[in-house]
Amino acid sequence: MKKCILLFSVIVLVASCVQEKEISSINPENWTKRKATINAMDSLEHGKSYLSIYSQIYSSSEHKTHNLTAMVSLRNTSDIDTIYLTKAEYFDTHGTSLRNYFNHPIYLAPLETVEIIIDEMDVEGGTGSNFIFEWHAPKECPEPLFEGVMNSTVGQQGLSFTTQSRRIK
Repeated sequence: MKKCILLFSVIVLVASCVQEKEISSINPENWTKRKATINAMDSLEHGKSYLSIYSQIYSSSEHKTHNLTAMVSLRNTSDIDTIYLTKAEYFDTHGTSLRNYFNHPIYLAPLETVEIIIDEMDVEGGTGSNFIFEWHAPKECPEPLFEGVMNSTVGQQGLSFTTQSRRIK
């Protein structure tokens, strides 16, 4: 009987130590605060952009990887117009959708920037992860800029590099 109680206590102790995995350092409630409505009558241009992201890179060989933190920067490059983002979908190396960060349009005020953080321990995307962004902007408005800044530090060694989006539609 004592062995059963001890075993049960160990199981409860181990189970209570498991923490729920956070998928991003940016609280999803922040997207709700940015919720916008796009009027179908507005003459907005629609675009789609692709951004490569690296949550891991190869180190020494194809059998060893190094985890990275990725900051995805969503930037409105217009100094006068508000733009709207309708999709920020994250895909893994194999093209499988992992998550969509918001399911309603959000706005970015002129020259405003918001971020998505892929934590260093979130390696679900792998070495070839990417984002697809869909956006709407007034005609003659510069298109938004999406950038990735990947970094990692171990001891006194640091590694960082950037990627920029490419418009695909």
